[in-house]
Amino acid sequence: MLLNAMPWAERAQQEHDAFTQALRDHDVEVLYLTELLQDALEYAPARAQVTRAVLRDPKLGEELRDRLAAHLDGLGPEELSQLLIMGLARDEFRGGRGAVFGLLDAWDYVIDPLPNLVFARDSSVWIGDSVACTSPPGRTVEAELAEAVFEHHPMFAGTKRLYEPGLEELAGGDVLLLAPGVVAIGIGCQTAPAGMERLARRAFDSGFAHTVLAVLTSAAENAAAECLDTLCTLAGPDTVLMRPAVAYSLVARTITQRSDGLRLSHPQPFLEAAAQAMGIDRLRVIETGLAPGRPASRYGQGWGSGFYGGQWDDAGNLLVLGPETVVSYERNVLTNGRLEDAGIEVIRVPGGELAGFRGGPRAMCCPVGREPASMPDENARAA
Repeated sequence: MLLNAMPWAERAQQEHDAFTQALRDHDVEVLYLTELLQDALEYAPARAQVTRAVLRDPKLGEELRDRLAAHLDGLGPEELSQLLIMGLARDEFRGGRGAVFGLLDAWDYVIDPLPNLVFARDSSVWIGDSVACTSPPGRTVEAELAEAVFEHHPMFAGTKRLYEPGLEELAGGDVLLLAPGVVAIGIGCQTAPAGMERLARRAFDSGFAHTVLAVLTSAAENAAAECLDTLCTLAGPDTVLMRPAVAYSLVARTITQRSDGLRLSHPQPFLEAAAQAMGIDRLRVIETGLAPGRPASRYGQGWGSGFYGGQWDDAGNLLVLGPETVVSYERNVLTNGRLEDAGIEVIRVPGGELAGFRGGPRAMCCPVGREPASMPDENARAA
């Protein structure tokens, strides 16, 4: 669970609206997952897929599961999509029966709500023209909803898929596209080595990747519970934004594909391995504005505690709109100033309640199409 407290929903909605408007103001087409899901649920295979995911919940019991299946079958696409996201409490389900149902308290959930669905990047990530619907720990239904959209919505007809829910643990937030042909995948509490390996093999086989970096996030100082995209933001073709303690302690192993299988290099500093794979001399590091040695978040226990206060303080997880243009929370005053001093345009958006979610602007969206990036200049690489 990424939320460590119930957010102020109205204010969070206002902040999210401001975020999406900022994207539109910069010529970004914004698609809402809720609307895409509702459209997809017009099709029987999509309905069957998402209802199976919900009904697999082992806490339901046989009689309650049968009652719930009948209830879901009678809902229209809009009602069904809302219920799948907002959840269904005991007292809201008038058709409930059985021993399990009778033992539930009034506001126990028959279908759990999905507040973490706001972090769309965790459940799906696009690599080239293919989508990976991932398997983030404890969030299978979210990934199933994303897969139903990309598999059944007419807008995504023919889309190739690199990963499916239910495979080894893999979070979209652990996948970074560093350059054309170069993918970094974090390995830690959100992504298992086996998940990294499967995605790497499929990225190689698809022809999209020539190099994959396996980044050992669990070994980095003060970073054991964070996804790679919170530890590292690629802010420009040769520029990363990172927390100082992580930038120089993060380790990676380079993976390439050979005829006899995958080749794994010896461990290297992440910055060195990334620059080499990207074909540049070095990566410029902009340090986040958090002073070294700052104690953990005032929220203490749960997500974000024990490693510099998590996203609340460290200003990572920025959304890159183009070369040297990023979207950042306005509260990241020191970091935003450092980015602008380095020549990077910063689009500021409010993030009081959204920042409390422990996720930045990048985590809240899943780009399904971008302008093609260019490879590093060949002459510059040879110089």
